[in-house]
Amino acid sequence: MPQVVKSQKAIDEIVVNTIRFLSVDMVERAKSGHPGMPLGASHIVYLLYDRIMRYNPKNPNWFNRDRFILSAGHGSAMLYAALYMFGFDVTLEDLKAFRQLNSITPGHPEYGLTPGVEATTGNLGQGFGNAVGMALAEKFLSALFNREGYPIIDHYTYVLVSDGDLMEGVSYEVASLAGHFKLNKLIAIWDNNHITIDGDTKLTWTEDVLKRFEALGWEVYHLEDGYNLDLLEEVIRKAQTSEKPTFISVRTHIGYGTPLQDTAEVHGKPMGKELVEETKRRFNWPLEEFYVPEEALKYTRRKIDEGKQLEEEWNTLWEEYKKAYPELAQTLEKAINKEWSLEWLEKIEEFKEDMPTRKASGKVLNVMADYIPTLVGGSADLSESVNTVLKKYPDFEADTPTGRNIHYGVREHAMGTIINGMAYHGGILPYGGTFLIFSEYFRPAIRTAALANLQSIFVFSHDSIGLGEDGPTHQPVEQLWSLRSIPNLWVIRPADANEVKYAWEIAVKRKNGPTAIILTRQKVKTIDRTRYASPEGVRKGGYVIADTEGMPDVIIIATGSEVDVALGAKEILEQKGIKTRVVNMACAELFDEQPEEYKKEVLPREVIRRVAVEAGRDTGWYKYVGLDGLVISLDTFGKSAPGGVLFEYYGFTPEKVAEGVIDKWFKELKK
Repeated sequence: MPQVVKSQKAIDEIVVNTIRFLSVDMVERAKSGHPGMPLGASHIVYLLYDRIMRYNPKNPNWFNRDRFILSAGHGSAMLYAALYMFGFDVTLEDLKAFRQLNSITPGHPEYGLTPGVEATTGNLGQGFGNAVGMALAEKFLSALFNREGYPIIDHYTYVLVSDGDLMEGVSYEVASLAGHFKLNKLIAIWDNNHITIDGDTKLTWTEDVLKRFEALGWEVYHLEDGYNLDLLEEVIRKAQTSEKPTFISVRTHIGYGTPLQDTAEVHGKPMGKELVEETKRRFNWPLEEFYVPEEALKYTRRKIDEGKQLEEEWNTLWEEYKKAYPELAQTLEKAINKEWSLEWLEKIEEFKEDMPTRKASGKVLNVMADYIPTLVGGSADLSESVNTVLKKYPDFEADTPTGRNIHYGVREHAMGTIINGMAYHGGILPYGGTFLIFSEYFRPAIRTAALANLQSIFVFSHDSIGLGEDGPTHQPVEQLWSLRSIPNLWVIRPADANEVKYAWEIAVKRKNGPTAIILTRQKVKTIDRTRYASPEGVRKGGYVIADTEGMPDVIIIATGSEVDVALGAKEILEQKGIKTRVVNMACAELFDEQPEEYKKEVLPREVIRRVAVEAGRDTGWYKYVGLDGLVISLDTFGKSAPGGVLFEYYGFTPEKVAEGVIDKWFKELKK
């Protein structure tokens, strides 16, 4: 019999339905998940992968690919089904293992786990911010490296957002910045289905979203007929030529085609066998579980060869570019591979004067910038206070896209998600700064950076009650151990100016996770390294900065500005015949990764008299001092007064620390 050639419209319908029902079957088999969004929005994802995006399924890390971020990560089944259909290394067996232990198809997308997943999403609003960061990275890198005839970096970022994404405050923050920076290669598509978990969006949300995005400087479209693929493709093609970011509202229906369509009931739980079968009948779809029509797979898998050809064409251009611009090519190649220069370490002279560690950080950054040309950073409106400005370089703006200083405005959460987006994109070493107390405003982004193993660098100054007069609203008390409690986040609190260099070295070398560098507002003493151990000890996280003869009677562990307090306490205790060792625990996480032998050398088990000194909560210190140890810390909020006065008031002085040690273990010396 002659082969029947189906129309493009018929093929579209078959593939879209395949993605829909693979998603539904995944949720049913897992007995958990979100079927509503895949049923309502699979056609959008299909169109992007089928006719819009440039990518290579067999090399999902090809640098010049278009990026797609599913910000509404609860629709992950839809994404996994699309990745399987279009030839990424996701199998049908992987789909069947949806939400199961150690599968590559978890409940929400996880970067680095599933081939083709560009960002860890699910906490609503995060993915939107990541997309802005990716588009910003593309704008910066293309302006820096492209030359006439050589569009080496030339790709788009697409993000699918939900009603919930757009309700989150961070979406407003990042959209405002995207419009301001004219990130014209950013295209956001809104799955506008009018439903959240609690019901119709009218319960809480009556603003004019389209006008909001217009006001923020976006090109805006609304498609009331949200299932017209030809019209959606036409609008996306227009968006690709815009000088602004583009926001496309697509009117969809959650649970499309089911008896539960347009209700919250279909959002976040399996529909059940009866409803699934009824829905499949409505679509004239076989009842067979995980049914994949051969013609659908044959059609979508053409993308394997197409993607290979796209990358080969780019590789040819890249080889020509390397010959024409060898130095630029080498710089870009190193940036893509995270081969960050460490030459700057030798260029930073030893600090002699006392200074705030935030000031030392600014000096180090400005030397680093000359050796790492894609080091890009900024601050949430505190660049002078946190010392994040790269003084030789311009600001990043729409008309100066090679600028390396990003002004985020008072938008900490946006800053965190955009930093992560740049890290996801690659080619940039991103950092951003604010006060430690304001880490609370973007904790979700910090946590996601740790979960996704991103090389995001967070710079936090004003690290304790030592900041002084601004008072308890600005004085971080619980933040240090709150951050240390995040798995895979390294928290480094250098003791003086000379340790700051090594804190930055650690952050630059650490390519598989984020780093938080914690800095003082107040001036701290520059430790005399002719008397005390080299600041290079920070490279091991914790080290003996001051020792005694033989086995110590007591060990004092301290961080940051309190190390100097501990050194002063040691002198007092030694005068009384108490042999004292001081350990600088600049980064507990890094210390914990050292060999057991080294850790025992620093903290011998036979020395049970241990003290921890830190101007914050005591939350995690008992791990190091033991239940019978002494922790000199804060169990209350601070007060408004000069920093030195507060340290005296709360007992962070050499005399008070020494007194605490004597009262606990050496009371006989008081007689």
